[in-house]
This record gives sequence, structure tokens and C-alpha cells, in this order.
Amino acid sequence: MKTRHIAAAIGAAFALAAHAQDARIDRKVADLMKQMTVAEKVGQLHQLSGRQFTGPTSSAYADKLADIRAGKVGSMLNVTGVADTREIQALALQSRLKIPLLFSLDVIHGYKTVFPVPLGEAASWDMEAIELSAHIAAREAAAAGIHWTFAPMVDVARDPRWGRVMEGAGEDTYLGSQIAAARVHGFQGRKLGATDSVMATAKHFAAYGAAIAGRDYNAVDMSEQQLHEVYLPPFKAATDAGAATFMNSFNTLNGIPATGNAMLQRDILKGAWKYKGFVVSDWGSVREMVPHGYAADLSDAAVKAINAGSDMDMEGYAYTQHLEAAVKAGKVKMATLDDAVRRILYKKFELGLFDDPYRYSDAAREKAVLSDQSHRTAALDVAQKSIVLLKNENKLLPLPREAKRIAVIGPLADSQRDLEGGWVVQGERAKVVSIVEGIRSHAGKAEISYAQACAPGCASSEGFADAVATASKADVIVLAVGETWDMSGEAKSRTDITLPGQQEALFSALKATGKPVVVVMLAGRPLVFNTIADKADAIVYAWFPGSEGGNAVANVLFGDYNPSGKLPITFPRSVGQIPLSYAQYNTGRPVTDEKNVVYKSAYIDSVNTPRYAFGHGLSYTDFKYGGLTLSSPKLAGTQKATLSFDLSNSGKVEGTEIVQLYLRDMVSSVVRPVKELKGFQKVHLKPGETRRVSFTIDRDTLSFFNSQLKWGAEAGDFHLMVGSASDDIRLSAQLEYLR
Repeated sequence: MKTRHIAAAIGAAFALAAHAQDARIDRKVADLMKQMTVAEKVGQLHQLSGRQFTGPTSSAYADKLADIRAGKVGSMLNVTGVADTREIQALALQSRLKIPLLFSLDVIHGYKTVFPVPLGEAASWDMEAIELSAHIAAREAAAAGIHWTFAPMVDVARDPRWGRVMEGAGEDTYLGSQIAAARVHGFQGRKLGATDSVMATAKHFAAYGAAIAGRDYNAVDMSEQQLHEVYLPPFKAATDAGAATFMNSFNTLNGIPATGNAMLQRDILKGAWKYKGFVVSDWGSVREMVPHGYAADLSDAAVKAINAGSDMDMEGYAYTQHLEAAVKAGKVKMATLDDAVRRILYKKFELGLFDDPYRYSDAAREKAVLSDQSHRTAALDVAQKSIVLLKNENKLLPLPREAKRIAVIGPLADSQRDLEGGWVVQGERAKVVSIVEGIRSHAGKAEISYAQACAPGCASSEGFADAVATASKADVIVLAVGETWDMSGEAKSRTDITLPGQQEALFSALKATGKPVVVVMLAGRPLVFNTIADKADAIVYAWFPGSEGGNAVANVLFGDYNPSGKLPITFPRSVGQIPLSYAQYNTGRPVTDEKNVVYKSAYIDSVNTPRYAFGHGLSYTDFKYGGLTLSSPKLAGTQKATLSFDLSNSGKVEGTEIVQLYLRDMVSSVVRPVKELKGFQKVHLKPGETRRVSFTIDRDTLSFFNSQLKWGAEAGDFHLMVGSASDDIRLSAQLEYLR
């Protein structure tokens, strides 16, 4: 299947009103549930990991197989491949009612074809590319027998110490909501049950990205206004996009574990949002309510979780051990149990598993799909779009083809594993294109030399001398540094997000040669690298770019691709500034002049501004903004206004600019951020080309979660801003809203 055909297929799907409840399925579910015992109903709520099925046979192994045959397991995770899923599904069909299993897996940024980590993809600000990435991941996973992925992660995260920032879309609610919908559409495609799609999971519900001190699994404490305005909208966007399932989070929210939080799951998700899918716990999060101090024991945890709206227990064994007794004792109503079971069975019918339990277990399709080379083409495209050019002094980049000698240096220059990042399922490491390999294949007649200088992590400077000697003979140095793949992700929180080891010392040694230095940075989060930021000639932030990472980097370095990525998250100057966001609130003593900060909301040892702001990203061409008009300076009720301007490519090469619309509500019942992203567009222009760009402003654009804890727009003045980044505003206008 050609990449453009895949994109067209998923693009056509989004005009459909998908994911509506089907009355025929409702009747089938009701008929089946009439035949089920309480024990069989509880079995549908139990999710078991298949990791135990890969080792030597044991009594625990035999017991789990017996549970599957007895209908005491509703879903399995970590079972992959057509052969294994078919074999285990056959066991489930030996149960009395022959209810098939759901097979699930953490397919986060690709199955066999590895795409950039989600935070990197978010830097593309390209919804079509993100949809395509998710669709290909789903196509491959579904061909390997998987029905359900635990993605997308839609947590807003403003603390890069948190390792799982890698899995999300960054710090912004608006951008994050757009990406949440795009990824749900990509995973689920035209309709559930198509064998090139999987069920999506919006996670982690909710506010996990605001863990105190950036420490994974830690508590979250925030106002209801912040929760509804900043952290919940991406989940609502996932709901509106038809996400089949939700996953709750490990954290407590204002003292109540999310897994047992009825306000989140029953009142908001299933109540106000009328969500029809089901909720799965995160790994063991039901039983973790005991060490939280919220549940007395595992039985109490089971009761509190299901009564709060958690439908399926992932590897917690709370439901399977205690729920039947809790129902008989009246601690859990039969209606509550039935509601959870009904939601899960509905999805099994919707996937077509009752008609054909093996419809996702086709060996011929698995072989064909997993060898589809168009997937690599798509991975290259997404990786290129994700790369952010942070700095380009004296227009050093792109490198000229006539460059005679290029030294490629660094602990990550010839790494393959580190380009993949975390959460890799079935990636083919031997086929990952390293940075030095990509440069060699793109460099034409240039002489490429290579020195590692130090092992990944760069704990020792023993190889620096050889690297400097190699670099001294070159015309330009490309230095590949950053995090290793296992330094970002779940359980990878860091108090120090500076460049690991002696990598900045390596940079300084190379810079001392007097040769221009281009730094290629690999990471799953924002890092602090002040020496490099100050002194490097050019900086390319490649994230963990995936299978085609080396080719993507080389295309950017040599100008075969003009970078257009923009940061989806703020890069701080130091850990002491964290949490840091462009959408900050003003104080009664704001800093208006960095030279005069006495008795202002400021530091005495640093400026307030970030190293690189949200939305920042350079191009090899220049863009000019002008001719701003606003169709009306006043807006009332449901009226709309159009803000328009001219965008021109004033440079010498074609390029893509991501124009960004921000606003500020000047006076309101709740203090508003100094800037809020309210729109963006990707505009591709040839040299000398000008295009008129427009944004629509309406009541929804101006609305927020107000002092009455309701969404609405308040009368008053608004400052509208258009620019290339949150700190690079080019045009502005004033708007008055009359309610």
C-alpha cells in the first residue's frame, strides 16, 4: 500500500459520524449477559499479562491457562504475533460461553516500523503526519494479532523532569487536543473492526503530567479550574474523536487515587461527557490504592475502583479475587458490574470477534504488512517534519555539497538503539539508520571521518584526544550527543536534565579546534545544554527520530529537507525554572525589564525567560508577516470575526512556516495567562510567494473555565497575536467582546 493511499484512506474517514452505539450490538450484548454467571462477568473485567507465557512452564503458567479456559480472563496484554494470539484465543473459545479475548499492547510510536517518539512527532505540528504514523502503527499491530493499543497519552506536561513527557504532545492544551484527536483517528481508522485498525486508549486519566516534582507516580494537587481548563480538554478531544477506551492514572488527584476517583470517571467521563467506551486501570493501579492509603486491602480496593467507574483491572487481581464476593455482599451493585461488562462486550462485538475470533490472526497478512516498505517512507517523512532547528549562526546549515571533509563525532553518532527511543515493540534494530550512516549516504564526494569519543552516557573523556585529532582535519564537525534511549520514558524521571556525562566538555574540546560545530541532539525531553546553546554554530534537535532517523537528520543537514518543526514544549535554562510554560500568569510585580528585577517576580541568578520558547523553530528561508486586518474590532454573542494577514517567503528556498495565533484576555474573573495558543496553520511557500492566511475568532475561542467553574466567554478586551513562536510575535490586534 502506498503511503499517499494510506493517508487518503484515513483522511476520508473523518467526515463520518463514527463510533455511535449500534442497537443491534446492544441486543447481542444483552442476550449474552443473560446467560452469564457473576463469575463469568467478573472474568471479563480481568486483564492478564502474557509475559509469563514466554518462560519455562510453571504451576502459575498452568493456572493462568486454566483461567482462560474457564472464562475468567477478558483480555491479555503483551502477547504478540499471529501464532501466539491464535493459540491463546483458542483456549478462550474452550470456555462455556466462548467469549473471545481482547489482545492489547503498548504500541506507542510504531510496532515494527519505529516512528519518532510522540513528543518528537508533536514538534511537527502536522496532524496528517501524526494520523498517518498512528495508522501505520495500528496496521502493523493489527496484522500481528493485536486489537487494542494503550495510546495515545494525552497528558499535558510542563515539567521535563518527568520521564513520560516523551510519550505526550507537550505543554499546550490546544495543540495537545488537536494531536489527541489525530492519533485516535489514526489508530482507529474508518471504523472499529477493520483489520488495519486497533482500539485507541486515551491515557492517563487524569492530570498525571502534573506529578509533583516531576517524579513518576507521584501525587497531583491542583485547582478544579486548572484541571478543567488545562488538563482535561485533550481527553475530551479524544472522547469526541471516538476513543474506544480510557486508562486511568497512577497518581492521586487532590488526595484521591485516579483509579478510585468517581468524580473523574463517573461524573465527568461517563456522566457529563456521556462516554460509551470502557475504562481500564493502569498496571496494578487498583491494588496500588492500598499503599496510597485509600483502600484498606485488595478487597476494599476492588470495591472502590469499580464503584468509581474503573471497568477493567489490569494485572491487579483485585476483581478476579474479590469482586464476586463484593457483589454478593451488596458492596457493589449488580447494575454497576453489568455496566462494566456491557461496555467491554460491546467492544468485542464491535471488533467482530464474535463473528470471527481469529480475524486479526492471518499469517499471510502479517507477513505482507510487516514487510511493506511504504511504512519506512512514511517514517522518514514524519521524522523530517519532527526535527527542530534551534540555532543556525551565519547560516552554516545546510551544509554545502562541496564540503570536502566532514567529521562526525559523538557517543550517539553511530548508535542505532538510541534513535528508536523507549517503548519499542518489534523494531528491527539492524535496519535502523544511524546518523553517521545517513550522513555517509547523503554526503556525495565529501570525505566522512568518524570518532565516537566516548560511549553513550559519556562517563569518560578517554577518547576525546582521538576525536579532537579527527575533527582537526575536517572542514566542519557534526557532533551527535544527547540522552540514551533509556533515560526518558516511564520510571525515568530525572532531577538533573543537563546533558548527561561529559558531553558538553566534549563539545568544548571540539569547539576549541576553531572548526564550525553542528550539534545534533537526541532526546525524549527538553534538556539543559547552556554551553552548547551559547557557542554551537548550529543545533538540530532530532528527539528520538526512529527507524529512519539517520536519513532524516542527513536530509536536514544537507538541505534536502528544509526543517519546519516547532517546539511543543518550553526548554528551560536550568532545572530551577521548572515548571515553565509560555502560558504563564502575570503577577502584581511582573518583570518588564530584565535589567531591573529588584522586588519583581524574578530570580537573582537568572533571567525568567526560557532558553528556547514554546513554538520556536528555524527554517533555511525567511518569512515576512504583514497586512494584518480584523474584520470587526467588536464581537457579540455568536458572531465571528476573521483575522487575516499576508505571509511571504522572502528567502531563496521554499519552506514551510507554522504560523501561530495567540490571545490574552486582558481582564477577567480569573486571571488569564499572558498568552494562550488558539490556532495554527502550516503554510508551504516557494521563494517570493505570498499567501493570505486567516483565523476565525468566535465565542469558543474566547472562552475559559471561569470563577463560577463553568465554560464561557466574558465581556472585555482581548489582545490577539500572530507570530512564528510564542516569543516571536510579528503582528497584533485588539478585539472587544460584548456578551
